[in-house]
Amino acid sequence: MLIEDRSIRVKLCTVLCLIQLMAPALANFHAPTSPRRKAQRTPNIVMGDSMTTTNRKTPPAEMDPKFWNDQAQSELQKRLNEPLNKNRAKNVIFFLGDGMPLTAITAARILQGQRLGYPGEEQLLSFEKFPATGLSRTYCTNVQVSDSACTSTAYLTGVKTNSLMLGVNAKVNYNNCTASMDPANHLTSLYDWAQAAGKASGFITTTTLTHASPSGGYAHVANRQWQCDADVLEYDNDPSTCTDMAQQLISQQPGRMLDVLMGGGMGKFLPKTVTDFFGNRGERLDGRNLLTRWQNLHPNGVITRNREELLRVNISKVTNIMGLYNSDLMQYHLKADDDQPTLSEMTGVALAFLNQKPNGYFIFIEGGLIDYGNHENKLGIALDELLEFDKAIHLARIMTDPAETLIVVTADHGHPLSFAGFPERGNDILGLNNVAQGLDGVPYATMDYAVGPQQYMNPNGTRMDLTDKMGDPEFVMPSYIDLTYGVHSGEDVAVYASGPWEHLFTGVMQQNLLPHLMAYASCIGDNAKMCG
Repeated sequence: MLIEDRSIRVKLCTVLCLIQLMAPALANFHAPTSPRRKAQRTPNIVMGDSMTTTNRKTPPAEMDPKFWNDQAQSELQKRLNEPLNKNRAKNVIFFLGDGMPLTAITAARILQGQRLGYPGEEQLLSFEKFPATGLSRTYCTNVQVSDSACTSTAYLTGVKTNSLMLGVNAKVNYNNCTASMDPANHLTSLYDWAQAAGKASGFITTTTLTHASPSGGYAHVANRQWQCDADVLEYDNDPSTCTDMAQQLISQQPGRMLDVLMGGGMGKFLPKTVTDFFGNRGERLDGRNLLTRWQNLHPNGVITRNREELLRVNISKVTNIMGLYNSDLMQYHLKADDDQPTLSEMTGVALAFLNQKPNGYFIFIEGGLIDYGNHENKLGIALDELLEFDKAIHLARIMTDPAETLIVVTADHGHPLSFAGFPERGNDILGLNNVAQGLDGVPYATMDYAVGPQQYMNPNGTRMDLTDKMGDPEFVMPSYIDLTYGVHSGEDVAVYASGPWEHLFTGVMQQNLLPHLMAYASCIGDNAKMCG
């Protein structure tokens, strides 16, 4: 090639000379290895038959592509044929799994399958079959990661507030009695809206009647711990001017007009001079017996204290049902005796009673001990509570008509539970990862928590081998950060809906939207005027 331009010839000569001078250095140059590629090439996986061939637990049908294509086509047709239900919701049942992250739902469905002898991954919980799903954003006005009080206020009143607050707006500061007792700061709830529309209302929980989750709909307090007058005093406030939650439930609207109340926490309603049904002293200092007051308010209502009393209630003869099944929290399902009713039994009696109501009803039903199991990092307990929660949802679906009953299922917040590694199909969900280990050569749990009470470290700072320790449902799963009690997590939680206007419960939504959607579907509250 002939280069006529002198300036170009000079530049080209310069470049060629530079290359010649740099050649020795370039010959000895080695490009650094990419950390990403190196990490990918050296995973700590014990390569066994399950990783290179079909796992022995893989159902034979799944080896045929036809299985997956047929399954997908069936699901496609189901979605195409799903009718758009725009009926007015006569009834609304709101299920809340306290502290139920998506990871726990996945693990629970696997555990359910493994209890039945299957690998587990192929299972679905009853509410996972609901046609509409979405995600709820759980932060509160002053915190990234929420507690069960501000979330309760959001999903029962439709307004977000500060952490630890119940039924008041975000203008109220923590533990400020004066502001929380000001009616201008009070919020109304689904309980209020249902009652104003002539509907029955109530709630069920496996925690206590004065616990945070159900209380956001009836209490107005600046501290979720003000459950009785002794608690108000303990937090440096005057019980004579700062009304506790138990008293608000029994004496004020909308609590006093709730048709169904079931859970634990009898001690908050009785004076210290009285021994309750379970052999423990009441907690109140003011001498008030709020159970007597409730019975006087509802002379044809019934108070039940155990499974036998609950199941023999004549639902056609009573006007109200209260159930108090422990002095404090109800017992975990796996540890409870036969005297304690299950969540399904409480749900069954309540719905049989409420289904008689001509104008319909709103009821809130909480699987509250999922959260406690996760706080203790006892995953086996938490997942069993979640499966009991699912049984109650399944029963509610059977006992109601989806043409007129909206069922919504969600959580208030999550827990930092992880599901990691490359375990083989059917691996024990409560056990060790059977194909992977850490850099120290020690196997690790399939599921663990970011924060909690047990790191399992040897005195020399190395990790313990848990091979012989896992298996008990009460086993405390490993955590990364050592803390006496597990914490909440701030990711979005799932929402599932079935029934009238189910299609509204899709997409990513603020948590406080949920009661507005339920109210619209049922034509109550501010949405009553929008219905024909």
